[in-house]
Amino acid sequence: MNDNPYDPPHLYSAPPPEPRPLQPSQQRIRTAWTADELMATEFPEPKWAVPGIISEGVNLLAGPPKVGKSWLSLGLALSVAAGGTAMDTITVEGGPVLYLALEDTPRRLQTRMGKILGSNRAPSGLTLATSCPPLPQGGNEAIAQWLDRNPEARMVVIDVFAKMRGNSAPGASAYDADYAAVGHAKRIADHYGIAVVLVHHVRKAASDDFLAEVSGTNGLAGAADATLVLKRSRGQADGVLHVTGRDVDEAEYALRFYAEAGAWQLLEGPAVDHTIGDSRATILRYVRENPGAAPKQIAEGTGLTSDLVRQTCSRMAKDVQLMRKDGGYVVPDVTGGDA
Repeated sequence: MNDNPYDPPHLYSAPPPEPRPLQPSQQRIRTAWTADELMATEFPEPKWAVPGIISEGVNLLAGPPKVGKSWLSLGLALSVAAGGTAMDTITVEGGPVLYLALEDTPRRLQTRMGKILGSNRAPSGLTLATSCPPLPQGGNEAIAQWLDRNPEARMVVIDVFAKMRGNSAPGASAYDADYAAVGHAKRIADHYGIAVVLVHHVRKAASDDFLAEVSGTNGLAGAADATLVLKRSRGQADGVLHVTGRDVDEAEYALRFYAEAGAWQLLEGPAVDHTIGDSRATILRYVRENPGAAPKQIAEGTGLTSDLVRQTCSRMAKDVQLMRKDGGYVVPDVTGGDA
């Protein structure tokens, strides 16, 4: 790596060779069994870079401009490279991380890391690069070389994916082009059994389905193993991270952003508790702990006035934040049933 702090480090230990295809994972991993063989096979659990949130495979991290995607991804990269805790809460196993900051300069990265690290020492296990060729034009080979030199690596972050996806094949549909673009990253992730995070954008138009907000076609989310969408929030939280995937349980996480430290913190409890007004949050927490509670009981238990409780519970029922049951209220579960 170049010792000049003003010259961005590159990914090669020697001058880059002519790009050659990454060996397909099919040559290393078995892909066919009889049914009885498959049922008798013991498979290792997925390797987590950030347990419960970022697993091995391709993770598409999307969000609107200026929401803090780069702060989040850089903070996670520092946490995983150092080991310890991510987002102030989740215990992570340390290991080498490659962070491709393709829209940043070394000076900006230094400033951001200084904020996030505070008095902590920068981890030597984090490799940062500000340039890399597109995946189809040698980028996959550059990443593969780094992974070969760092066999204990836990995560690769590409910020942003648009800089690395390369050109579409002539005549390919938009869906096929998006699917193929993510496929380059998936090939690396599957071959090395590592988490690859692709930082991406969302559409301007909001949607009730967070997957529909990912910019591009459904081919992006369809090819990815997991999709994470960071959205701005209202209430006590500064953002909500929506997560779904093949090895990840669908969930929502409320986050708070500390601008002075450039750090995202995971807030305790269900995300909805932090994204609604104080009175609703107080009632929601009480009803969750006391299912079936009537307005009078809620008022007595929370200290809120009876009139406020009755009005708020009625509005929450209309918004499906509460459900009426036997003269009281319960919290609906994610499938619309009783909690």
